[in-house]
Amino acid sequence: MKCPFCKSFETQVIDSRVSEDGESIRRRRKCTSCTKRFTTYETIELRMPQVVKQDGTRSEFDLQKLRTGFMRALHKRPVPTQLVDDAIATITQDVLALGEREIPSRRLGEMVMRELKRLDQVAYIRFASVYRSFQGVDDFQDAIKEVQRPTPKPPSKSPNAKDGKDPADTSGDLFEPKEPSPPGARGAGRDR
Repeated sequence: MKCPFCKSFETQVIDSRVSEDGESIRRRRKCTSCTKRFTTYETIELRMPQVVKQDGTRSEFDLQKLRTGFMRALHKRPVPTQLVDDAIATITQDVLALGEREIPSRRLGEMVMRELKRLDQVAYIRFASVYRSFQGVDDFQDAIKEVQRPTPKPPSKSPNAKDGKDPADTSGDLFEPKEPSPPGARGAGRDR
């Protein structure tokens, strides 16, 4: 590493520490020529693939553009910022995991739609209406039917499961109709 003071290439590392987040290494260095000390940081440089648009043009993968798309779709929706950040991180990791130098914009858009569908159904419909260029009410109705369609769950591996359903899993109970409580019971008159 070249000394920033005397430009000599003769430097030595006198201390190395990993940052708290584990994302970089801080190195304290000393120039053997002028004896001055300086600090360098070593970080991972990830190269995101180029986005290939439908007309064949290419552009850099733009994280801010991705975030803007999410924020427009989620405008005035009750979705915490942390969940949006997690969704963007998931998409970024998925893109990196492809290991490709280029990614079609269509594929990137489908990734965004997948995450929006998971986060908020209204935001999903908003994004889909622009992304898929809805031309009429029928397009909206098709998208709403798609959102309302239940997503298949993988079969349970629990030894106590009957009919492929884990008795400890109550996640599906949120949308199953409940019978009203009998009169006089605690919470009577309210559906649970």
